[in-house]
Amino acid sequence: MASLHQFRCFLAAARTGSFTAAAAELGMAQQSVSEQVRLLERTCGVALFIRVGRGLRPTEAAHALTPHAERALAASEQAVAAARAVRDLLTGTVRLGVFGTIRYYVGADLVASVLTRHPGLRVEIVGQNSAETVELIRSGAVEAGIVALPVDDAQLSVQPVLRDEVLYVTADADRAAGPVTAERLAAARLVLPYASWAEADTTRRQLAARVQAVGSPLRTIADVDDVETTLELAAQGLADTIANRGILRRMADRVPPNLITATLRPRMWDSYAIVHRRHTDLSPATRAVLELALDQLRGALAR
Repeated sequence: MASLHQFRCFLAAARTGSFTAAAAELGMAQQSVSEQVRLLERTCGVALFIRVGRGLRPTEAAHALTPHAERALAASEQAVAAARAVRDLLTGTVRLGVFGTIRYYVGADLVASVLTRHPGLRVEIVGQNSAETVELIRSGAVEAGIVALPVDDAQLSVQPVLRDEVLYVTADADRAAGPVTAERLAAARLVLPYASWAEADTTRRQLAARVQAVGSPLRTIADVDDVETTLELAAQGLADTIANRGILRRMADRVPPNLITATLRPRMWDSYAIVHRRHTDLSPATRAVLELALDQLRGALAR
């Protein structure tokens, strides 16, 4: 069977017009080049060159073989490049921006999956809140991220990928009876998470827009940063709160058993998107980490 090495020697001889020049081009002995061409002629069953003085003249068979040999060598180079791309994927550092509550959905599983699937890859998962993560993407501090919508920046590429319903959470069965309207939200004693990002947090902005539509500002009796604290306060009957359905499912063994959920009217969702700067191609490593993150997030929401 013809080999790539034979094709390489044949093409060099055809290009240079002599075995001596082909050998010099390839960094081989002249005898080795002529031997490889001879073996190729044996495989093809036809002469590829006519000896003319000290030079070579390609035969019609050589002209017919040339484009196929060139394509074979090109395909070989492309195959090697693909393998090297995978090698490059497995090394270096990926810095992925995320929304603040992603840990409730994937926990340590995302980092564990990256380290298991790509052991040569170093990963950094950064971002306390979507507003902060968008700034990191905009500045180039991270290549891409998964953040909560909306993202209002024409310089960023935004690809919506998933959503999770926002629920009303209370320890009082009466307050969980029926969907919770904007009027009921405006009158409720609320404790809300994400206090450090109160003005920019996308969930709070949705709630504020609802109660403002009925002529009231969004009022809380307490603000904290973490979801667990809001659930503990709600379980004690001190205030009601809101939480994402997926987070409550993922935290099932840690959610106080006396808490009840109700849907909002109209129903409310936190939507998430992959965001990166426009007109930039994501690195293979970043795409691989994003794919793992999305798989785990979708799995958490499906459960």
